[in-house]
Amino acid sequence: MVSILPRSNIVRLGEIIRKRRRQLELTQEEVARRVRISQDHVSSIESGKRSPSERIIKRFAKVFYLDGRELFFLLNPRLRAMLTSAWGSHLPSAWEKFKNDDRLRRLYNISDDEMAMLSSVASLGEVSSVRQFIYVLSAVRIAMSPALDD
Repeated sequence: MVSILPRSNIVRLGEIIRKRRRQLELTQEEVARRVRISQDHVSSIESGKRSPSERIIKRFAKVFYLDGRELFFLLNPRLRAMLTSAWGSHLPSAWEKFKNDDRLRRLYNISDDEMAMLSSVASLGEVSSVRQFIYVLSAVRIAMSPALDD
């Protein structure tokens, strides 16, 4: 695989992979087995000599409990910039869609306090769909339920 990416992005990914492997106290051999690549391939990625494929990035993300999108965009910063500029200003965010959907708010009987809490969640930037806001709301409601106090 020939990479057209600047070497600095590959090196940076390799540093992240190495650091995370060490945090989890895994050897290159253990990582290679879990990711289903050779130990030499792991070593080459960590040293920045090779760029992993998308499939391998997904496997690293799963093994290391990392966000695969972040690893992918680390190797492809121009793509992230392009997507952000192309869609960021034209499409409403999930939070904008959620907070402006009066029907949904009535359907789920969402209080002002719950909307304030969800606004805080939205400010973290991790929620990417209206459906995920409903999931967060449901999880908080369950966690706050008096039935769990027993």
